[in-house]
Amino acid sequence: MSEEAKKPTHYRLVTALKAIGPYLREPLCKEGAYHFDCLSVCVDDSKSPEDREFWGWWLDLSIDDAKLEATYQIGRYNQVGEWVLESAPKAATAEITRTQEVFHEKLTKALNDKFKLSVEIHDDSVEFV
Repeated sequence: MSEEAKKPTHYRLVTALKAIGPYLREPLCKEGAYHFDCLSVCVDDSKSPEDREFWGWWLDLSIDDAKLEATYQIGRYNQVGEWVLESAPKAATAEITRTQEVFHEKLTKALNDKFKLSVEIHDDSVEFV
């Protein structure tokens, strides 16, 4: 196995993941396990900003050897700052799916270009429609 194909260090991986955009939640990451999320659609934009909740997705990405597994979930980001696994309304689904697809494309390209790693979708992952 060449040097380029070896498992990247935690620091190098975090640096590459942060470059993708604002999705990485670094305080929730540890070596081999990385957390991302995206607040795609405001539940009720008539509420004041500090009271708003959002529909969106989150991702737990795990790395084992040279294999990455992505587990995506869809739900509501509540006022407390926690994700609740919940079906999004049909009106929000298209935007949630769009943001997830754009992110996943960036993620797979970055990891493949930089580290020659591929990302597999875990069986427990939600299906985006």
